[in-house]
Order: sequence, then structure tokens, then C-alpha cells
Amino acid sequence: MRHIVFCLLLMLSITAHANEADRLKQANFPAQSQSLVLKNQAVLTYLWADVYAAALYAPSDLSAKQAWDQQKALHLVLYYFRDIDRNDVIKAATTTLERQQASARLKPEIEKLHASFRNIRSGDRYALDFRPGRGLNLEINGQVAFSSRDDELAKAYLGIWLAPNGLSDSLRSKLLD
Repeated sequence: MRHIVFCLLLMLSITAHANEADRLKQANFPAQSQSLVLKNQAVLTYLWADVYAAALYAPSDLSAKQAWDQQKALHLVLYYFRDIDRNDVIKAATTTLERQQASARLKPEIEKLHASFRNIRSGDRYALDFRPGRGLNLEINGQVAFSSRDDELAKAYLGIWLAPNGLSDSLRSKLLD
């Protein structure tokens, strides 16, 4: 009986891995984006449903973790597999930022950022592009929807995916590996 259970678990893990590979292929992340190189990519799954694929780009001479730790240029792209109401995204982001104890000073800028969100449709790409000194851009399907020169906002908002106590420790590990 144990052998059967083990075989079933092995089959499920192989299927899940193949599914992630298929999902990443579907997301079709390029090897380079805006002068940065693809460092890592992963799929976020919630309650057995694939929500989005994430890709993290950083300078070629740094690892993803080094770029994050040193607050160098980063480009985080999310390719969505499902329709999601903008209010659900805002609620998840707000909850995570509160858990991470983001500075209250950032609240007005975060509200402006959230005001630029729209309902997500399957196939949409949201990207957070951070450049030191220039700040943060939110891009929706390749179009800049929000800009802020506040590097602290960029650190806090990218931290939803890259800092401890974020949306998913597993996703964070895969992106920063």
C-alpha cells in the first residue's frame, strides 16, 4: 500500500513539474528585458490553481538576490493565467504590506499605484520596473500606467514578492535563487 501511495505522489509531482514547465512556456518570458537579463521564473499556484507566472530580471553581473539586496535595477513581470478582480489584487497587496510593516509615509503613493490597477484578464502582463534614482514604473501590457520616483515605494512594493513575509515564500525563494 505504501508503495502505491508513493508512486501516486511521484506521478503527481512529475505532472505538477510538467505543468509548471508548460505554464512558463505559455508565459513566454524573453531572455532579456529593458537591458536586464532573466534570472529566474516560477508559477504561483493558489488552492491548486495556477494564478500567474513570475519572471525576475536583473543586471547580468549580479544574481537576483544580490540585485535585490543591493537595491539595483530590477524588472518583475507577472503573466496572468486567470481573470482577477482589481479589488482582490489590492486587498492581497494591502494585507501583505501591512504584514511586512511598510512605512505609513508610503500610503498616499500606494493608493495612487492601486488606483492605476484594472481588472486583470487571462493573458495580461503586469510589470514592476525599478531603476535606482528613477524609481518605480508599473506597466500593464507594456504601457506605463504609474510612475513614482520614490525608491522606498519601489522597495516596499517589490517586497510583496521578494521580501520575507510576502505573498509566497516558495515563489520568493524561486525568484531569488
